Amino acid sequence: MDFNGSDSRSAPIPGPRTEDRLPHTAQAAVKIVIVGGFGVGKTTMVGSVSDIRPLTTEETMTQAGIGVDDDYGSDTKTATTVAMDFGRIGITEQLVLYLFGTPGQERFWFLWNRLFEGALGAVVLVDTRRLEVSFDVMGRLEERGVPFVVAVNSFPDAPRHPVEELRTALDLAENIPIVECDVRRRASSKEVLLTLMRFLHSLALSGALV
Repeated sequence: MDFNGSDSRSAPIPGPRTEDRLPHTAQAAVKIVIVGGFGVGKTTMVGSVSDIRPLTTEETMTQAGIGVDDDYGSDTKTATTVAMDFGRIGITEQLVLYLFGTPGQERFWFLWNRLFEGALGAVVLVDTRRLEVSFDVMGRLEERGVPFVVAVNSFPDAPRHPVEELRTALDLAENIPIVECDVRRRASSKEVLLTLMRFLHSLALSGALV
């Protein structure tokens, strides 16, 4: 019984929206994590490429974070992810990617280990204005043995560098792909994910992916 005295047991339980249901043709699903420092575009990427309405856990940035959180770009960015972002995209009729965007503020990094569990690969989003924030991110992936590609998000005022200069600056192995992208554009974000899929496939063929 509900508070009005009516029997609520007969009320229908709302299900997923039609457009959010998993396609019946899907045969395989892969978990992918999207990582990077604060404000590099992780939430934007998940939102732009997801086939379903993305789940976000953004909260308003407050005075309490001053001196604790990364405040880069705080004059325009007013919210930050505190747990994760989640989306889903069908790469083919048979293959579906589940996307998990990690929080960027360092005080929430303790959540990363759980988000990495079961992940086949990762996208490391990079802002060339702050390359230094990428080192800890990539180090954590390497410690857990999660293969990754690097995607350079093309901010309008960010400096542009040749790929090999970026590879040297980030101390990346020759086989790790580096691609430029605009995470606001679905086609660009999807190409990053396809690059990761091709990289994972090459690792599997060489026996490096187990």
